[in-house]
Amino acid sequence: MGTSRMFRIFVVLGSAFMILLIIIYWDDVGASHFYLHTPVSPGPKVPHPVPQKRPQTSRAPSFLSDIDAFVNQFLEPGTGEPTDAAPADTSNQSEKAEERYIPRREWKIHLTPLAPELRDRQEQRRRLLQEMCANDSILFHGKNRSFDDIPNKELDHLIVDDRHGIIYCYVPKVACSNWKRIMIILSESLLQEGVPQRDPLAIPRDLVHNSSMHFTFNKFWKRYGKFARHLMKVKLKKYTKFLFVRDPFVRLISAYRNKFELPNEDFYRRFAQVMLRRYGNQPTPPASVDEAFSLGIHPSFSHFIQYLLDPQTEKDMPFNEHWRQVYRLCHPCQIQYDFVGHLETAEEDAEHLLRLLRVDNVVEFPTSSRNLTASSWESDWFSTVPVEARRELYKLYEPDFRLFGYEKPDSLINE
Repeated sequence: MGTSRMFRIFVVLGSAFMILLIIIYWDDVGASHFYLHTPVSPGPKVPHPVPQKRPQTSRAPSFLSDIDAFVNQFLEPGTGEPTDAAPADTSNQSEKAEERYIPRREWKIHLTPLAPELRDRQEQRRRLLQEMCANDSILFHGKNRSFDDIPNKELDHLIVDDRHGIIYCYVPKVACSNWKRIMIILSESLLQEGVPQRDPLAIPRDLVHNSSMHFTFNKFWKRYGKFARHLMKVKLKKYTKFLFVRDPFVRLISAYRNKFELPNEDFYRRFAQVMLRRYGNQPTPPASVDEAFSLGIHPSFSHFIQYLLDPQTEKDMPFNEHWRQVYRLCHPCQIQYDFVGHLETAEEDAEHLLRLLRVDNVVEFPTSSRNLTASSWESDWFSTVPVEARRELYKLYEPDFRLFGYEKPDSLINE
């Protein structure tokens, strides 16, 4: 009798715990996606392939896999192109009817094929990431750790949109302001103000970089506690994950121009004064950025490079996000990104990505605000930097060069 009673108690407690987990998952994922995948009428019907039965396995399912199976009912895979079947007879369609739309809050379905070169470009970039992460000849901090080993504070660049199943790792100085604007529109973060916002450039800059407008992985702990990591991994498996990168040296030039050639009180006090004291013969630099600029005082690009190479810099604090390496921001060896965009091909990549996400009927990537820093300027900017310093700088950013397919700047480091 005692054994039977204990068994019943364990069954009851286990069932209650499973129900609790289901409620937690439903609150975040299930409810946000139920309406997204519910058929909307009226609308043209599209044939879907007949699902194939999966072979039964003898392995007993784990508790968490049961929860995953429940969540999977409301999530669709986030990788690959849409698999919508084209109609058998399209001879009577007009040219303007090549694409059709599903009602708002549903995905757009394309009937025209994507250009093969765009598919090949993404395949090559994803394959390169996999090869570099498996290559023992390229080493960097954190390369071989697991996703569970990444500190929570290092996941604050992963922005999540549960409405459309998207995860975006933003990299400062790589069009991140405009991609943040798009994420705000897709997640409808501005609906609390009563009016849906569809124009990315109409979103004020102070809102774009306001952390309250974005739900990041770093915020999962506050909401889900010890279940946060497992939920993160579920979303990483099911959602479409993307990032945009650029030539690492050009990104540094862009960061310097934006933060130190223009008056910026915060960056002047936190970084410029340090550079002026250490490398600019300014024991007591001006107290404010306005005073410094009025006197024509600001760190040179060479001072900035010295600051990056100085071992004391990382001892004082981690690199600021505007010049922190991409592999430290986005963890490409722990997260299998579905799409890798390059700023050098930003317009084509943005159009491809929005089509892949099937939201190009909802928002367009802004093309009127482009970063003006060009790769052809590298030789001029680095002319004041000693060759040995350039070589050290390349070693510091070499993982980003190799992971994302940027050529080694031999003309700069082999003079």
